[in-house]
Amino acid sequence: MKSEDTTKSFPKGFTWGTATASYQIEGGWLEGGKGLSIWDAFAHTPGRISTGETADVSCDHYHRYKEDVALMKQAGVNAYRFSIAWARIQPTGRGPANPEGIRFYSNLIDELLANGITPWVTLYHWDLPLALQTELNGWNDPRLPDLFAAYARACFSHLGDRVKNWITLNEPWVVSVLGYGLGVFAPGRSSTSEPYQVGHQLLRAHAKAVDAYRRDFQPSQGGRIGIALNCDWREPLTQSDADRAAAQRSVEFFLGWFADPIYTGDYPAVMRERVGDRLPLFTAEDAARVKGSCDFLGINHYTTMYAAHSEAPEAGASVFGNGGLVGDQGVALSRDESWPEAGIPGWSIVPWGCRKLLEWADRRYGRPEIVITENGCAFPDKVIDGRVHDPERISYLGLYLGECHKAIAGGARLTGYFIWSLMDNFEWAFGFSKRFGLYHVDFATGRRTPKSSVAWYREVIRRNGPWEV
Repeated sequence: MKSEDTTKSFPKGFTWGTATASYQIEGGWLEGGKGLSIWDAFAHTPGRISTGETADVSCDHYHRYKEDVALMKQAGVNAYRFSIAWARIQPTGRGPANPEGIRFYSNLIDELLANGITPWVTLYHWDLPLALQTELNGWNDPRLPDLFAAYARACFSHLGDRVKNWITLNEPWVVSVLGYGLGVFAPGRSSTSEPYQVGHQLLRAHAKAVDAYRRDFQPSQGGRIGIALNCDWREPLTQSDADRAAAQRSVEFFLGWFADPIYTGDYPAVMRERVGDRLPLFTAEDAARVKGSCDFLGINHYTTMYAAHSEAPEAGASVFGNGGLVGDQGVALSRDESWPEAGIPGWSIVPWGCRKLLEWADRRYGRPEIVITENGCAFPDKVIDGRVHDPERISYLGLYLGECHKAIAGGARLTGYFIWSLMDNFEWAFGFSKRFGLYHVDFATGRRTPKSSVAWYREVIRRNGPWEV
C-alpha cells in the first residue's frame, strides 16, 4: 500500500532530523564532574522504574558520541536534536560552569558540524539537578526561573557561537502533570495544585532564558530560540456540542496551557474558569516577558484519542493517555479499538490526528513556524541474523509524514521533522523495555544495529519527502 501524494516533495530547506535526551542516552552518571539529577534519584528508588533498571550507563553516549554521530551521518539526517544535562554544566544547579561538562558538549557539537549535521539543543529535558529539588523544592520554587536563566546563559556563552537552534524546555506538561501531579515521573510527587504552580514557574523560566538570549546573545550569535510542547490530538467522540467542546477544552488544557501564554500572554480562559485560584496569575512583567517568547514552536506528537464531555471521568484511564488532571478538564478519553497501538499502552496509530493538531495550532496562534520536534513509535524490535526489520515503524512514519505534507499543503508553516529517536534508549519509567530507535541497541554490549527504517529514512531525506508504506 502506498500513502497518498508520494510524488510531492516537502519545502526546500526542510529540516530532517532525529532526537535524543541526555538522561536517556548519555550514561556517565558520575563522570566528568556531573552532579546527580532527580532522574538519577528516581531511577535508583525501588519500584519507580517498571523494569528495575537505571540509566547509569544506558547507551554510553558520553563515551561513544563520535560513533553515534557516524550513525546520524549514515541515516542522512541534516539535524540532530539533543539535550544538555543541567547537572553536567552546574552539578548543584548553580555556580560556575563545570569545564568538563562544557567540553563534552562542545566536542559533540564540533563533531556534528564536521559531519554536516546541524545541532538543535534543548536546555532542559526533565533532568533537574537533584540539589535544586532537595534544597528548593524543585519547580515549585519561584527562584528556579532565575537559576535556569543563569544556567542558560552559561550554555549560550560557551556554545552559542556554533549552536543556532535553541529549545528552552522539553514538554513542560510532562514535568508538571506526570512529575508533580500523577507522580509517575521524577520527582514523583502527587498533587492537584502543584502541577499548575510548576507549569507557571516553567513558563517563567522559559521566558527569562529567552529574554537573556535575545538581549545578550542573539544579536551577535544570530541564532533563534523556541520551546518543545507535547500534545496528542483530541477528536470529539460524537458531533454533539458537548463533545466538541470537550475535545477543544482538552487540547487547550494540553497544548494551550503552555502555548497560549506564549502567543497571547495568558492561560486559556477555560483553564482560568475550571482551575480557579490553583492557576497562578502572571504579573504584568511576567506576562510581557512570556508573550512572544518563541521564534518557532516545537510540537512533540505521538497519538490521538476521542474526547467526550464528562464531569466524572474514569480515574483509571492510562496516565500516558491523559491530557492533564482529568477532574479539572471534565473530559472522558477513549480510543477506537480498531486503531493499532504504537508500542505504548493507550498510544494508537492515528495519522490524521497529526494533521488536525498542526492545523489547530496554525489557526490558533496566527500561523507560527512549527517544527515537529518528536514523532515516533516503539515496537519490540529484535536482531535476527544480524539485522533488524521494522516495517511497522516505516509504515507509522510514512503515514504521519503524509499527514504532515497535507498540513503544509493546507498552509501550515511546518519547517522540520525529528524522529524520536536516534537509537533505543532508557524510556523513563518503562526502562529499556520500549524501543523507539532507528538503531537497535544491545544494552549489555552497547552494540548499535541499524534497523531497516534507517535506509528508508535516508531515502526520504535524499528525495526531500517521497515515501512509501
